[in-house]
Amino acid sequence: MKKTLLIVLIVTASFISGFAFKALIGGDNLTEPKLKRVTGIGGIFFKCKDPKRIMEWYRTHLGLNTSAYGATFEWFESADSTTKAQTQWAPFLERTKYFEPSTKDFMINYRVDNLKALIAELKKENVTIVDSVSTYDYGKFVHIMDVEGNKIELWEPKK
Repeated sequence: MKKTLLIVLIVTASFISGFAFKALIGGDNLTEPKLKRVTGIGGIFFKCKDPKRIMEWYRTHLGLNTSAYGATFEWFESADSTTKAQTQWAPFLERTKYFEPSTKDFMINYRVDNLKALIAELKKENVTIVDSVSTYDYGKFVHIMDVEGNKIELWEPKK
């Protein structure tokens, strides 16, 4: 009986010591979880001479189901396999001003979880915020600039 009690005490002490050691070396962070930033690609946009012609080419040769707004790819969230998500593909007329102040021929839209919190963090990091948040029935948007002058669209989809 004494031997069994001694073994249980040693195993328990080892178990508790392991947790204490893990906490000391930073393995378990009990503080607020780190802000999730980008969760996926929400869209790919690019400039071209003739968006209608480009969409027809992609429809004919690559099978994209295009509409006046480009093509939408539907998929399911990995965290919740019952939740549908979308990625938008869209050509823009080469004279579009939508990508400004960037002079690049493309813009990527990234999906985010908490746009308001992310903007606050990006401001602290001196990231250029191009405009204010716009809200639509399908989510919230804001534009930022990366270090090479690429305009980036951040999108928090409506839940």
